[in-house]
Amino acid sequence: MKNILYFFAIALLPFSTMAEHHDSAEAEVIAAGEAFNNAYATNDVDTYFDFYTEDAVLFFFGARQPVAAYREEWTASIEAGGGVEKNETSDVQIQMMPSGDVAVVSSFIDNRTRSEDGETSTVTAYETEIWQKIDGKWRVVGLHYSEFEPTE
Repeated sequence: MKNILYFFAIALLPFSTMAEHHDSAEAEVIAAGEAFNNAYATNDVDTYFDFYTEDAVLFFFGARQPVAAYREEWTASIEAGGGVEKNETSDVQIQMMPSGDVAVVSSFIDNRTRSEDGETSTVTAYETEIWQKIDGKWRVVGLHYSEFEPTE
């Protein structure tokens, strides 16, 4: 009986180590996600786009968007007086892949933007981000953003 208990203790040890590793990786993803969203909310273009890989797959407003084109468009909008006034996430869910270097993060977003002519637009959206740890840094390799009408 004693040998059986030792066997199970040894067999289950890797799972506790993996859980600790995932807890640490998840905390890193949370911190990266908060910095990513804060950079977006404060119109910090360089910091925001530094989180994306050059070949990230972005999908919003009904089409795929190349990162370079998105950056160019967003930079021009901010320089012309547009930008984000509010970007608050809620119900953030994180799924770590078993390897510990890929995470899927999903959340609801309450967003208010200002156009170049000063008009504001408030939307509610759902966003899914795919993060990968590359050369020691968590980067966005995929993002899907969909706006929707909130239900009361």
